[in-house]
Order: sequence, then C-alpha cells, then structure tokens
Amino acid sequence: MRAFSALSHLALGLASLSGVLAASYDDITDIKVYGQHFFYTNNGSQFYMKGVAYQENYNGNGSSNNDANAQYTDPLSDATKCKRDIPVMKAIFTNVIRVYALDPTKNHDECMELLAANDIYVVADLSEPGNSIDSNDPKWNVGLYTRYTAVVDAMNKYKNVIGFFAGNEVVSAANQTAAAAFVKAAVRDTKGYIKSQNYRSTLGVGYATADVPSRDELAHYFACEPEGGNTTSIDFWGYNVYSWCGDSTYEKSSYGERVTFFQDYPVPVFFAEYGCIEGVDGGPTHRPFTEVAVLYGNMTAVFSGGIVYQYFMSENNYGLVEVKDDNSVSPYPDYTSLSSQLAKVSPTITASSAYTPANSAPACPTAGGTTWAPKASPLPPAVNPQLCTCEVANLDCVVTSTDESSYKNVFDYICGTKSSYCDGIAANATSGVYGALGGCSPQQQLAWVANQFYQGSSNKASACDFNGLAKTQSPTTSSGCAALISAAGTDGKGSVPSPTGQQGTAAASSSSKGAAAGIATTPAFFNYGKAFFVAYVVTALVSGVGMFML
Repeated sequence: MRAFSALSHLALGLASLSGVLAASYDDITDIKVYGQHFFYTNNGSQFYMKGVAYQENYNGNGSSNNDANAQYTDPLSDATKCKRDIPVMKAIFTNVIRVYALDPTKNHDECMELLAANDIYVVADLSEPGNSIDSNDPKWNVGLYTRYTAVVDAMNKYKNVIGFFAGNEVVSAANQTAAAAFVKAAVRDTKGYIKSQNYRSTLGVGYATADVPSRDELAHYFACEPEGGNTTSIDFWGYNVYSWCGDSTYEKSSYGERVTFFQDYPVPVFFAEYGCIEGVDGGPTHRPFTEVAVLYGNMTAVFSGGIVYQYFMSENNYGLVEVKDDNSVSPYPDYTSLSSQLAKVSPTITASSAYTPANSAPACPTAGGTTWAPKASPLPPAVNPQLCTCEVANLDCVVTSTDESSYKNVFDYICGTKSSYCDGIAANATSGVYGALGGCSPQQQLAWVANQFYQGSSNKASACDFNGLAKTQSPTTSSGCAALISAAGTDGKGSVPSPTGQQGTAAASSSSKGAAAGIATTPAFFNYGKAFFVAYVVTALVSGVGMFML
C-alpha cells in the first residue's frame, strides 16, 4: 500500500507549469447566494460544491453533543496538517470543505491561505462539543451566542468562507421539533450580528438537517418569513442524506423526491453530508459513489452539489483516507472511486446575469398535532449579554454559586411556589411564550427568579439564601442599563433590544501573511483546466508517484 509521498512536490510542479499564481484569502473571489444558487461574485458563474467533510477525531452527525468533557481538534489551526492534506483533497477536485468545530482563539491564517491558494472554500459549523443547542433541552443563551459570534469574529475576514451552519441535525426525532425555534433564533441573531459588525455581506447562515420524517416541515420552517423580510430565514439549506447506498438509483434513493420537493425552494440546497457505507460490496471503504453522476447531472437545476462524509477514517468507518504513523496519507478504494466519478461530470453552468430568482418563501408549518411543535412566531428573543449583566447588577438578591448542578432544586422550588416568579425566564416554543431573561446564563436566570422570590417574601433575609447559593447585594445601574432593564420589564415579560458592539471572544492574533508556499493552486474544476488536471492525475498514476494505495 503506497501513500501520498510525493504529491506535494507534484502540486508545486503543477503550479509552475500552469503559471497560475496562488490566491490569498483576502483576494480570492467570494461566493454569494442569489436565489436558489451560489455564484462567484467576480464573473457571475455558478458555483457547485465538490466538498469533503474535514475534521479529525470528531463525530459530526448531530449537533446536540453537550458532553462538557468532549474534546476536538481544530482542523484549520495546524498548518503542517493542512499542507499534508490539502493536496490530497485537491486531487479529487475538492473546492469546499466542511469543518464541524473551530477554536476561535487560535490562528487560522496559514491554513486558510493554503486553502485559498487551491481555490478551496469553507463552510463552518458554529457550535462545538459541549456547547451546542441541545435537541432535548433546547436553549439559545449567552454562552451559545458568545461561542457563535466568536467563530464569526475569527472567520469573517477570510473571503473563502462561504458561511456557517447554526445547527447540525438538532432535530432528529419526532419529539424534538421544538428545538427548531431555538436554532432559528440562532440563525436570526448570527445574521444580525454579521450585519451589525459590517462584516462581508456574502457570508451566509444555514442549517444542516438529517434525513428525518420532519425534514419537509423543517425545510419550510427555516425558510419561511412570518415576520417579514429574510432576517430570520436561512441563507442556504444543507441536507445530510445517506439514502444512495452502493449502486442505487435515482428512484430507489428518493433523490427524485428530494428534487421535486426543493424545486421551488428560495435558497440554495446542497448535500451537507453524503456517502452511504451500508450494503456496499467490499465493505465501507469501497463506496462506488455512483450518485455523483446524478448529483452533478439531472439534479443541478435544484441542488448545488454536495460534501462527502468524510476525509479522515474514524471509528464509524467513514473515511476516504488513513493517516499513517509516519504522517503519510493512504487513500482507500472509495477515494479513487470518488475521483473517477467527479472527473467525468460536467454540470451546466448558469450565469447570474441570465438568472432571475422566481421562488418565494414557503408558508410556515402549522404548529400542533404530532408532527410539528413550534409556533412560527414569535421566536425566542434576541440574546443580549449586556441586558443579562445589567439585570443581575440591578437585583437585590443574586446567586453566588457557579455550581449549575445545584440549581435545579432551587428553580423547581421557586417556580413551584409561584409560577409568575419564573415568567421572565419562560422558553416555550409550542405556545410561543418567552421571557426576556430566557437568553441569559443559568446563573443569571436563577438570580432573576431568586430575586423575584425575595421581593415577594417582603425582602426577608432568609428568602435570599437557598442553602448558601445566594446572597443580598446593593443594586447598581450602570450607564446604558436603564433602557435595557426598562424594556425587559419588572416582570421580565417585556422585550429584548438587539445587542450592539462586538460580542464574540475570538482572540487569535493575525500574523502577517505571505504567499501560501508548498501547495499548488490548481485550476478551478468547473471553470477551466479540467482536462489538464485530469491529465495530471493520470500522469501521476502512470509514473508511480504513489498517489493511490495499491
């Protein structure tokens, strides 16, 4: 079995032969959403995704992993690995990667530069293990908002970032549809934050759904616009689909049904994950990828390509390559199959100048019954970290313990004593009733209800203790707080003004960038140079440079 021992050198040779200069992440052409398609902003030609999921030691299937001890490896902060892997991905015509978890405190300049030099774009999930919208206990709060905006702060400057996923497979069962309201609130607030910071207008925010029974309602819910305008609707729709297994067909895989359903959808749709391993002759590493011809053939009027799951082999048996102990990369047979299939496709390119979007936002699904829980409007209120801080400073009784495991009994006691004490933290997607403090942290929320209880108990000292969790304080109102507190109301049932200023905690310093050395910029597959690049791959195979395992 031979690995990619000489591919980087081949890539360098290709760059010099082709005479193409490497692009940098701040002058690569960005991709925009226009109607149902993606387009290059410079010449208006259509962009189809030929992607690979790129995240090591991470299970991206499902965004509700809230194990506080979960660890992940940021795939775009290690330039050595990027230099190793980008040529391997480029050799199978990759022009986009999906990453599931990034550390916003790390520097991503070099990897993003290397990707840009190879005309490779990025779609990034905003959550992380231990900090995501929970399917069974959904919230959209300060901790999540800070995480999401930190990733946006860290990644917005890279023009090869197409956009972000606000959630991945958060709704995966019939009893989890209420969680969609909190994901849509995250979409709204992330889009609002991008706009408020004057970040690049082409940055999009979407959602990736599993192939679940509620998939149609989900698609309509995230694209509908009950409050007017597109401030709450997604910019693109990702579909994680594994229905084409082995040598399936357009009919057996239900691909045809998906095309029919999405033909009137108002935003781009693409496979955010694909590549079934079930029932494949030869086992999981022998996926034939026969769906590629269909995805980039008769589906292109509706779908914008897809992202294969996944690059790294892991315990789930998905993976195109294995990284050996000597740091070489050994492709599996399905890597070769994918390359062969992609080399044969030539999707029709539409120019934005010749395209007029005609699809409108769908009607929102009706709440109630057994299939769909959340009301279309209102959504959970905007998360405003300043409001939460102001409210706590203005309370007579506050919670000093940071042990969240001890909060439940206190919440249950106070809310059970008098339900109105907890109106300010209400978060009911089915009824559409939300309190103004519902987006605050658990400690801030408990302080709010404890203060309601304390004031309702005539400010007795014993009413602000809760076995040492709380204590009284002298309330203060800092500059700018009065208006926020007034808007929220004394009962917490008022409104929440949108936050202002930078909210994320991204602290990665940007080093001065140079050219992305060591990796070629090969011609973009769907625009030009296809024959040359295929010839390069064939020549590499014939000359025995070790591109594929034998």
